[in-house]
Amino acid sequence: QVQLAESGGGLEQPGGSLRLSCLAPRFFFSTYDIKWYRRAPGKEHEWVGTFSRDGTTIAYTESVKGRFIISRDIDKSTLYLQMNNLTPDDTAVYYCNAYTYWGQGTQVTVSS
Repeated sequence: QVQLAESGGGLEQPGGSLRLSCLAPRFFFSTYDIKWYRRAPGKEHEWVGTFSRDGTTIAYTESVKGRFIISRDIDKSTLYLQMNNLTPDDTAVYYCNAYTYWGQGTQVTVSS
């Protein structure tokens, strides 16, 4: 069964940083754009960013531009989401997605 697996969430103070990881089957990186989404309490899924399959395009939603960085390490079959200067508005469950495949999510809580 194909699976995506997120990790790296936790509790962080405002202004802090976290790095999330998404472990995916290696062939996903050449086949699909891989995306990060998040769902805050009481809100809809929100697209956070995309790393294109050819590696030429990385896109972010406006609210995280300049703070979040998506990268990948194909040898480790992992997509990363480096989150800096976190705010309470970043509190959410973060998911990675490729085509119709989703991970189980990892909780990020930003609070003092």
